[in-house]
Amino acid sequence: MADFIRIYEENPNPREIDKAVKVLKQGGLIIYPTDTVYGLGCDITNLKALERVARIKGVKLEKANFSFVCHDLSDLSDYVKQIDTATFKILKRALPGPYTFILPGAKSLPNPFKKRKTVGIRVPDNSIALEIVKRLGNPIISTSIHDEDEVLEYTTDPELILEKWDNLVDLVIDGGYGDNEASTVIDLSEDEPVIIREGKGSLEIF
Repeated sequence: MADFIRIYEENPNPREIDKAVKVLKQGGLIIYPTDTVYGLGCDITNLKALERVARIKGVKLEKANFSFVCHDLSDLSDYVKQIDTATFKILKRALPGPYTFILPGAKSLPNPFKKRKTVGIRVPDNSIALEIVKRLGNPIISTSIHDEDEVLEYTTDPELILEKWDNLVDLVIDGGYGDNEASTVIDLSEDEPVIIREGKGSLEIF
């Protein structure tokens, strides 16, 4: 059964954040709030945890389109090839925010992702998510949690999330009601930005 803790976004309690970080460091899976929908995440450096997430999502780990949730842009050089000034300006303008950016993957990617030409990078505008990643010391792999309901694509109530995911994850964080609109996905791996999915993030800044 999953633990269930309440963390307030305006002033995240460091003790509660540390609980989440401890779960991640021990190879556990967490469900946590972002600036869009709730996400399922694990430590990017823990292979067993990555494989668990892939199993839950019903995908092969090497082919899974997981996002790398970073604390800020300083993490990028570990996972992304050197980017030009124009691309960096776009990232700087949009992040933290409700965007996923597809960028060329670096050779130093963790083993399961070594063959990936591109990676999806997220820096969500949510202090709970950012504090967890900051204290963990490296990104977490993240994927949105979908709802089977055909009308509601994403579950927004943390207590309902706990009911559905209780036996699949180790910790559910109640950070208040989530959004039901996913991030805007923009491919910056080629010369011109390409909109892959229009979501919560405004396109006006591009």
